[in-house]
Amino acid sequence: MSDALDIALRLLAVFAVFLVFPLVIGQTEHKVMAHMQGRLGPMYAGGFHGWAQLVADGVKFAQKEDIVPAGADRRIFQLAPAVALLPYLLVLVAIPIGPHNAVGQDLDAGIFFVLAVMGVGVLGSLMAGWASANKFSLLGGLRTAAQLLAYELPMLLAAASVAMAAGTLSLTGIVEAFHWWWLPWQIVGGLVFFTAGLAELQRPPFDMPVADSEIIFGAYTEYTGLRFALFLLAEYAGIVVLCALTSVLFLGGWHGPFGAAGLGWLWTLLKTVILAFGVIWLRVTYPRLREDQLQKLAWTVLIPLALAQIALTGVIKVVISS
Repeated sequence: MSDALDIALRLLAVFAVFLVFPLVIGQTEHKVMAHMQGRLGPMYAGGFHGWAQLVADGVKFAQKEDIVPAGADRRIFQLAPAVALLPYLLVLVAIPIGPHNAVGQDLDAGIFFVLAVMGVGVLGSLMAGWASANKFSLLGGLRTAAQLLAYELPMLLAAASVAMAAGTLSLTGIVEAFHWWWLPWQIVGGLVFFTAGLAELQRPPFDMPVADSEIIFGAYTEYTGLRFALFLLAEYAGIVVLCALTSVLFLGGWHGPFGAAGLGWLWTLLKTVILAFGVIWLRVTYPRLREDQLQKLAWTVLIPLALAQIALTGVIKVVISS
């Protein structure tokens, strides 16, 4: 009975994080962009500092009419938002936030599990683009497929490097094996992983599949109301997952400069928040890449860097073990 209660509490905690953190990231993005770009709109709703902007957005989406195009594949069209969102809930189950088994479920092959499930989330955009019966949406879906093919490989290679260094595929095991002297020689892999993750989430400057000036809004053009809101929520949930994974794999997770017992979760949260701010900052700062520039970055820069990182990790492992 105690085991069942422990599992239920863990799942409840993961579900609460899944419901709260993406909304916090969304609200933060409104405020950060408002300050960086001098936007006045997000600072008015509700009075002080626009605290009710997120509530206003929710009410707006709930009030909009739910429309399914006449020529759309109705079932696939309606299923796509859930396929885009739910994989990130499953990924959160396997990400450790602190020591002493502070994780929904510690998996022996956790790193493979999270990368595989994150790849499934991208299928939601493909389904939306194909099922919408809209040429702009179809083009956005094809761009999503090309982006997934290009950036899945460097992301996997970068994660394999840190798994090789730790000697385990368990996310908890990787954090437990982490040493601060890893940072100088794993930082390239971390940058490759984070950049490839941004591209898979279609975040600026890698948002060609939703380029509003070219293809209206890509795969999501025909979506309205709460279904469109689910795609936005999936994007913010993806930011939470990507930043948490980067902090766990490459920044030591719950390890901090002060060994205060019981504060491991705070270090993981702090690193995740800093990385999430970086994601928002990139959106405000850099323009969208062209499609050819995106492919060139993946195949001629990120993949060679990831392969070089694996080679360096192998050399250092041999030197240490000899």
